[in-house]
Amino acid sequence: MKALTIWQPWASLIIAGAKPYEFRGWRAPRSLIGQRIVIHAAAKKIDGEEASALWHILTNRNACDELALAAAETCLHPDLATPILARAFMPLCELLPMSAGIGTAVIGVPRLGTEIAEEFGVPRANDSDRDSHANWGWPMLDIEPWESPIPMRGAQGFWNWPEPEQLLGGAK
Repeated sequence: MKALTIWQPWASLIIAGAKPYEFRGWRAPRSLIGQRIVIHAAAKKIDGEEASALWHILTNRNACDELALAAAETCLHPDLATPILARAFMPLCELLPMSAGIGTAVIGVPRLGTEIAEEFGVPRANDSDRDSHANWGWPMLDIEPWESPIPMRGAQGFWNWPEPEQLLGGAK
């Protein structure tokens, strides 16, 4: 099975169903569309300021039109995302898993980021930033969270998740 390393809190947001699309500047490989992959949380330190800002936008989205638009531009489901984001920056909270596989998802047929943003209520004219750096959204479907994270070193791009016997040290 292939794995994809994703920075936190984004990996946990996918597994929670709060982030229905993984945005990339390239289409998912055809051979992986419809395939189950491991969602691996990177070892990279969480940007607490970014998580805090996103949490603020999502929790205050009904306060004004500007925050409503900013919340829509995240393409996150706010009610599912805010508890995860709170764990990423609030002191004394349970930390998000790092450098570990945390579940699996099936990659759906990639869609243009501008189409996805419109689905969340973002007018096409307001979403030019997505065109330049994250113009493909990969649907994350049939999510299966793991009961416990499995510690594992990640890699860039898609990489091979070890077979169960390799995880247990039986095969080399």
